[in-house]
Amino acid sequence: MDLNRLQELLTGFRSASIAVFGDFFLDKYLTLEGALTEVSLETGLDAYQVVGRRCSPGAAGTVTSNLTALEVGKVYAVGFTGEDGEGYELRQGLDHTGVDSVHLLTCADLATPTYMKPMLRNADGAERELNRLDIKNRRPTPREIEDAILGELELALPQVQAVIILDQIEQRDLGVVTDYVREGIQALARAHPEVVFFADSRASIGLFRDVIIKPNKLEAARSCGYEGTEEALTAEDAEGFGAELVARNHRPAFVTAGPEGIVVFDETGATRVPGIRVPSPVDIVGAGDSTTAGIVSALCAGASLQEAAVMGNCVASITVQQLGTTGTATREEVLQRFSEHAGQFG
Repeated sequence: MDLNRLQELLTGFRSASIAVFGDFFLDKYLTLEGALTEVSLETGLDAYQVVGRRCSPGAAGTVTSNLTALEVGKVYAVGFTGEDGEGYELRQGLDHTGVDSVHLLTCADLATPTYMKPMLRNADGAERELNRLDIKNRRPTPREIEDAILGELELALPQVQAVIILDQIEQRDLGVVTDYVREGIQALARAHPEVVFFADSRASIGLFRDVIIKPNKLEAARSCGYEGTEEALTAEDAEGFGAELVARNHRPAFVTAGPEGIVVFDETGATRVPGIRVPSPVDIVGAGDSTTAGIVSALCAGASLQEAAVMGNCVASITVQQLGTTGTATREEVLQRFSEHAGQFG
């Protein structure tokens, strides 16, 4: 792929329409000023003093933020929030980034999943993240909610070229993408072959059928029974495990391998698309979501699987350099990054 082709694909993003279906979280960062720490009279423990806060859509919301930063024409959120303050802040964040939330349900009996991230600021101004506080739903998603969110996805399908499924919850049946919902997604994918269905899942990628999948190399390995460490896995391992998943699913796969890049699988076999290495420090939080946004946007613009992987690598190489936040990449930044490394994609 050359620079002209990249520009053509980026221009095509503006005509794309994508639904993001899955677990929408609120990312809430609390800035704590270390010098202001007090000792609680009641407990004798440190009482950290909050001097700043910032909220942004997380999980599936990270994907939507990346899509809108890339100037995708229309982005829909499909899932649910609770009827709570976190849900209000999440919806504000989605509105601020231009995401259409008409298909995002409000459920009074469920909580809005939230990652609360205390960031302790030291005397030199540097911040470090303390223990995260998570809000999640701890009981199975009710069947009426499962049916309702599948109904919202079906309503969105005539308006979109692609559906991104983001399965954030590792425990079975506690989020949006339950076993029942996954079967519903697969039925919709079979009924709508003209729509790109693309799934990313922290713990259950091996259970998806009839959709394109994007595991990282450890997720692919775990889905194939691997019990070793991530450090022991190589790009060659990614090829083997990816091939096994494709044999089960009969759909293309993108297996990500960090700075080593992406192994793309289609009916002809496996192709390695090299990654773009950037200097330290890096922050990989949200890197997979930004990769997904780049890949699916490119597919909607007419890219081949390999071209889409190049786009995903470019976007992720930019977001990992944004520290202490779940970053996004603009079209201009993607053009610049590709120009700097065009030789490796010729």
